[in-house]
Amino acid sequence: DCRPMLLGGDWGSGRHAQRSPVRNPANGALLGELGLASTDDLQLALQTTQKAFEHWRQVPAHDRCARLERGVARLRENTERIATLLTLEQGKPLAEARAECAMAADLIKWYAEEARRVYGRVVPARLPNSRMDVLKFPFGPVAAFSPWNFPLVLSARKIGEALAAGCSIIVKGAEETPASVAAMV
Repeated sequence: DCRPMLLGGDWGSGRHAQRSPVRNPANGALLGELGLASTDDLQLALQTTQKAFEHWRQVPAHDRCARLERGVARLRENTERIATLLTLEQGKPLAEARAECAMAADLIKWYAEEARRVYGRVVPARLPNSRMDVLKFPFGPVAAFSPWNFPLVLSARKIGEALAAGCSIIVKGAEETPASVAAMV
């Protein structure tokens, strides 16, 4: 049974009555059944993501960077397990799945480093004796959808930039590749 739903810090399965089979595309073998999200699950996701945003937006950029870098280290430590899941779910050769996992880690690392460089700027004003300042700040929770073909890299790009910027995020992986994305998270 696939349990790739993280809500409020707890891993679980969606409570929708409908379930989706997850199959190995190489041989059609059933890997598990994915419990889909119910309307109540979606409401809970929105509520917990908003609550997380209120906290995460207050975390200083250097601290966000450090936390993301710790996540990158864990991702690198678990590359073999995550790559194996990706190969089973998506059919990608194991060497390519490892490379995708490494690329996902590199992307999140890059965004983590960028978190330290979120500067404002002064823009030349149109009127004399005036000044225009551009300030950057987190704007709110982000919803991200990931396709099946490069689930780790395309999820990492969205997760890394949202968290580095101080936003919380809801990630919806493809039904074909739920376990690899959940393992990366």
